[in-house]
Amino acid sequence: MRVNTIDKLKHSVPNKTEKKKKKTKKEKEEDDSHIPPGAVFLVHLYSGLFVALGYWVAYRGYSINLISDPANTLLSIWVITCPVIVCLYSCFRHERENNSFRRAAFRGIISLPAGALMNACGAIVLGAPTPVEYLEKTFNWSFLMSAFTFAPAAAVYGSSSTDWHRIYGWKQTKETIDYMICLPAYGAVIGAWLGALPMPLDWERPWQEWPICVTYGAIAGYVVGCVGSWAVAFVRDMREKEKEKAE
Repeated sequence: MRVNTIDKLKHSVPNKTEKKKKKTKKEKEEDDSHIPPGAVFLVHLYSGLFVALGYWVAYRGYSINLISDPANTLLSIWVITCPVIVCLYSCFRHERENNSFRRAAFRGIISLPAGALMNACGAIVLGAPTPVEYLEKTFNWSFLMSAFTFAPAAAVYGSSSTDWHRIYGWKQTKETIDYMICLPAYGAVIGAWLGALPMPLDWERPWQEWPICVTYGAIAGYVVGCVGSWAVAFVRDMREKEKEKAE
């Protein structure tokens, strides 16, 4: 009887090892979703620096700029910037156990043409010039915009329509990486739209040509979005630390 009683007690007592494993798994998921403000700052810093590097290569290496040769300057910027942005965001890929870094980077790269096509169509619908002499400029501008708007989400979440709708539709945006993706993207789009406002004005300035002022606006908006993303990450981190202290 005594042995049977002990056996029953053993079975009734929760397995501590299982509890520990469950807790560890939960903590691991929380650690994966939590991105410190320092990491957010570095991601946006490197992204911005490589945009500047692309412009510097065009200016110093080929003696061109956005005003003298917009198409090739944009080509230099997006060719240098796109791989960096894709690699940076691939480090924060969703479901890391099932998705390797290479797979995430591949998703980011193949999303660039699709994103460029959508950005180009959107620009044309909103009034971008369509003559043949503008096609190369629009092509290179749209690839840069794709790096700002499409590549990060594709690298992190792949082709999940649920996640894309959640992030860009502001529905249940709860993780830091969501803000890292959507705020710079929105900033770039809004900045490009604001940058296009001087185009129809009769100022006769060279920077009013498509897509010069639009590019300046997009880059400025992207930077503002990056700063906003870091600010959100900082505030969220401070709140989490306050909760931990309260507990």
